[in-house]
Amino acid sequence: MSTQQFKKSYRCSPSLQQFYSGGPFAVASNGSFIACSCGDSIKIVESTNAAVRATIDGAVTALVLSPDDKLLFCADHSRQIRVWDLNSMKCVRSWKGHEGPVMAMACHASGGLLATGGADRKVLVWDVDGGFCTHYFKGHKAVVTSIMFHPDADRTHLYSGSDDASIRVWDLLSKRCISTLDKHFSAITSLAVSEDGWTLLSAGRDKVVNLWDLKDYACKMTIPTYEVLEALCVVHSDSQFGSIMTSNNQLNKKSKPGTSTFYFITVGERGIVRIWDSGSAVCVYKQKASDVSVNSDVNESKRGFTAVVMLPLDQGLLCLTADQQFLFYSSFVNHKGKFKLILNKRLVGYTEEILDMKFLGEEEKFLAIATNLEHVQVYDLESMSCSYLLIGHTEIVLCLDTCVSTSGRKLIVSGSKDNCVRLWDSESRKCIGVGTGHMGGVGSVSFSKKSRNFFVSGSSDRTIKVWNLDEISYDFDQPFNLRAKAVVAAHDKDINSLAVAPNDSLVVSGSQDRTACVWRLPDLVSVVVLRGHKRGIWSVEFSPIDQCVITASGDKTMKIWSIADGSCLKTFEGHTSSVLKASFLTRGTQVVSCGADGLVKLWTVKTNECIATYDQHEDKVWALAIGKKTEMFATGGGDAVVNLWYDSTALCKEEAFRKEEEKVLRGQELENAVLDADYVKAVQLAFELRRPHKLFELFAECCRKKDMDKQIAKALHALGKEELHVFFEYIREWNTKPKLCHVAQYLLFQIFKNFPPAEILEIRGIQELLEGLIPYSQRHFSRIDRLVRSTFLVDYTLNGMSVMEPKFPAAEHQQRAIIKDADVMTLADNDDEEQQTSDLLRSKKRKSNKSKEGSKKVKNMACTSVDYISSLA
Repeated sequence: MSTQQFKKSYRCSPSLQQFYSGGPFAVASNGSFIACSCGDSIKIVESTNAAVRATIDGAVTALVLSPDDKLLFCADHSRQIRVWDLNSMKCVRSWKGHEGPVMAMACHASGGLLATGGADRKVLVWDVDGGFCTHYFKGHKAVVTSIMFHPDADRTHLYSGSDDASIRVWDLLSKRCISTLDKHFSAITSLAVSEDGWTLLSAGRDKVVNLWDLKDYACKMTIPTYEVLEALCVVHSDSQFGSIMTSNNQLNKKSKPGTSTFYFITVGERGIVRIWDSGSAVCVYKQKASDVSVNSDVNESKRGFTAVVMLPLDQGLLCLTADQQFLFYSSFVNHKGKFKLILNKRLVGYTEEILDMKFLGEEEKFLAIATNLEHVQVYDLESMSCSYLLIGHTEIVLCLDTCVSTSGRKLIVSGSKDNCVRLWDSESRKCIGVGTGHMGGVGSVSFSKKSRNFFVSGSSDRTIKVWNLDEISYDFDQPFNLRAKAVVAAHDKDINSLAVAPNDSLVVSGSQDRTACVWRLPDLVSVVVLRGHKRGIWSVEFSPIDQCVITASGDKTMKIWSIADGSCLKTFEGHTSSVLKASFLTRGTQVVSCGADGLVKLWTVKTNECIATYDQHEDKVWALAIGKKTEMFATGGGDAVVNLWYDSTALCKEEAFRKEEEKVLRGQELENAVLDADYVKAVQLAFELRRPHKLFELFAECCRKKDMDKQIAKALHALGKEELHVFFEYIREWNTKPKLCHVAQYLLFQIFKNFPPAEILEIRGIQELLEGLIPYSQRHFSRIDRLVRSTFLVDYTLNGMSVMEPKFPAAEHQQRAIIKDADVMTLADNDDEEQQTSDLLRSKKRKSNKSKEGSKKVKNMACTSVDYISSLA
C-alpha cells in the first residue's frame, strides 16, 4: 500500500465574483467581453466564463464602447466624461459639459463622435479626439433616457428619447431639431432602427411599440404589448435568428403578402422574451415560462428584464434581468418545425453572501450554492455559469447537502428559514420532497454516507430530525411529504452543524451552547457529550479513518475528540477570529479550516502544525466544500466570492526542481563568463542568481585591474531600478565591514559618477539606504585621514634619523646640501657656547637662549621635512 502524500500547497482560482451591480453595461462588437458597472468601478468581464479581465475605478451613470472596442466612454457622478484606452487601461482624456448626471451615451459608427444625454435635459455631441462640443441641442422637457445615432454612418441624424414621452430627431448638419415624435404617453425606454434604415422603433412604459417612418416621420403602426417594456432590438435577416424566423413565418403564413417585414424582440416587466413581426403586428414567438428568478414577496411577482442585445456572429441573444443576471439564449427548431429559445448560459453578476455550498455528482463538475436568496443556484465549474435554479423555498436558504443515491440520482437537500427542508432531483430540476415540522429555521442538513436513504436536519428549535427517503418517487409531479423517523431535543441553543458518520451509525451535532453531542442512529440515542469549547460550535465532522470528531468553534480553536470517552485529543490554534468551518483532507491526516478572519488554513493532524495560510477573501468565510475524489475544495463567504482551490503540491515540487536546475545552469554560465573575463555578463548573472558574495569578488577583481572603469560603468547601466535598489543594499552591507569597505566605496563612486542624481532619487527607498551608508562612510574617511597623517610622521621620523634618504632631482641637491651645511654650523656653534660657559653661571637667560636656538634647529628640520613631503607629492 502506497503512503499518502501530504498536501503542502494549494492554488486559488477566483471563479465566481461580483461583476455587475446594476446600471449601464456595454457588449463588445464581437461579443467577447462585457463592460459592466459594479459599485464604484467598471469591470471588463469575459462573456465565456465571467472572469474579470480588468477593473476601472469610478462609479458611472452611463458607458458605451467604440465600434472597434478599443475605447470605453463613461460618465461618473461628478459629470466627468472620460475616455479609456482598453489596451493600456489608461484614461486618455476627460472633460465636463453637462450640468447634471449623464444618463445616456451613444457612439457614432465612425467612432469620431460621442453623443450624451443628461438629467439637465440637454443633448450634446462631442469630438472624441479633441474633447470639445460640436453640437448643443436643447428641447426636451425631462431627463434624456435614451439616445442613438443612425446606424448608417452617411446619415447625419441623431435620435433621443426622454421621460417627457417624446422623441426628437436632430440633424447634425443643420444643428437643429427636424422633428418631434409625440405618440407615447409615458417615458421612452428604448430606441432601435430597422435593418433598411427607414423605420424607427420606440418602446416605452406605456406598453406599446411605435414604428416611425423616417422619410416623413409619421407613425406607421402602434403595437400593443400589454406589459411595461424596458428594451427592444431588431433581428437582422442575415443572422441565424432572422433566417429561422423568416422560414418559420413563411410556413405559418402569418405575414401579409407583398409587404417588407422585419422582426424585433421586446422584453419587459414579465421576464418573457417576445418576437414580433412588423408586417402583421403580431407576436410570432413568446416564451411559455420565464427564466427569471422569483421574488420573496407575498404575490411572488417576477423580476423582469431590463435590457436585450442581439449578439454578433450568431452568438445568440443576451437578456439582462433586474436582479443582475445575464441570460444567453440560442435559437432551436424542434422536429415539428417550431421555433424555440434555449437558455445556454446564465452569468450571475451580483451574488449575495454565500452561506453554504457542496459539490454535486460523482465527477464533481457542478457546485450547489446557498446564498442570501430563497433559491439554490447550481453552477457549472467549467464555465462558472449558473446552470439552473432550484426554486421553492419562501425564505433564504441556510444550508444544503448533496449525494448520489444508490439508483444513480443526483440529490440535493436544502434547509431554509421557512422552517422546512426540501429534497431536489438535479436531473428533473424539481422538488421531489418537502419536510415540515421544525419550529425554527433549519440551519444544518446532512445526507447519510453509506446507505444514502435518509438525511438528518438540525434547527434553531434545538431539535434533530431523521428523514426517511425510502418512499420517495421520482415520477410524481407534486413533491412528496417527507416523514421524520426520529426526533430528539438535542441542545439548549441553536444547532449550527450536523455530520453523519461514514458507516451511518452515528451523527454528531454542534450547537451555540458550546457543546457537541454524538447520537446513535436511527433512534438518536445519546452516546457522548463533548465539552471544552468556550464559545459556540460552528462546524463538526467525523474523521474518515479514526473514531474521532473535529469541531470548530467561535473561541478561535479547533479540537479533535475521542468518541469512546469524549476526551479532547488535539487542539489547533492559529485563527485570529471564529473558526466557521473545518474538514478533513488526505484520508484524515490533514485538516483545512476557514474562519471569520477571512483566512483559509491547512493543518497537519499529527504535529498540530499549520503548514499553509491563504488570504484570498475579504470577509468571513462561511462555506467550505471538499471534493471527495480530487480533494479540490471551494470556499465562499460574505464577500460573495467563490474560490476554487487546486492541489499544487506536485506542481510546486516540479517548479522548484526546474528552478534549481536552471539555477545550476546559470551558475555554470556565470563561471564561464568569469573565465572569459566577461565581467559585464558575469555581474548580470550574479544579480539574477542573487549571489552577493560572488558579486563582491567580481567587483574586487575589477578594482585590481587597470582601465576597468568602462566595463564597470557598462555593467551598472545594464541594471534596472529594482536591481539598483538591491545593489545599494549589498553596498550598505559591505560598507559596514572594514575588509570590504574599500570596494564598496569605489562602487559608490562609480554609481554617483555614472548616474545623475535625479535618476538615483527615483530608486525605491533610496533615502533609507543612503542614511545607512553615511555613518560608516564618515568613519572610513576619518580613519583614512588619520592613516595619512601617521604616514607623514613616520617619514619625518625616518628622515630625522637619516635612515631614509629620499631621492631628489639634480636641481634640488645643491639646495639640500646648503640646508645640511647650515644645520652642521648651527650644531657647531652650540657646542662652542657650551664649552665656554661655566657650570656656575647657568642662569635663566642662558637657558632661554638655548631653548630659542634649539627651536631654530627644529624649525629648520621641519622645513626640511616639508620640502621632502612636497617633493614626494
